[in-house]
Amino acid sequence: MIALASISDAALSLDAHVAAVAGPRAGAIATFIGTVRDHDPSVEGEVVGLDYSAHPSAAEVLGALAARHDAPDLVIAVTHRIGSLSVGEAAIVAAVSAPHRREALDTVSALVETVKAELPVWKRELLADGSHTWVGVA
Repeated sequence: MIALASISDAALSLDAHVAAVAGPRAGAIATFIGTVRDHDPSVEGEVVGLDYSAHPSAAEVLGALAARHDAPDLVIAVTHRIGSLSVGEAAIVAAVSAPHRREALDTVSALVETVKAELPVWKRELLADGSHTWVGVA
């Protein structure tokens, strides 16, 4: 079941995602928080923030991507942030509950990889020297 699949311009809450997937059938809840880091190995300079933008279909696409990983006894919650984020802020939060840990861990990992590869969201890395670079734009 997909409990939550959204794009948000507000700060993300791990607790809200865990609450969305919790229930009596959950023997495990696996989570992932992707945060803004102060560097990018492919870019020279210190990253001081990110600006995320999304295609208008991003929320619908995110729901479809989450549905690919849905299975009986799973509950999935995932949100990707848009807008301006500072170093340390959460850009994506995902939670998956399942009867057993392996299924929850495997699913949250696969979900995050799918979202990173296919969600129409792009980021502009803001660098300490005042320059910027786009990531995920072909």
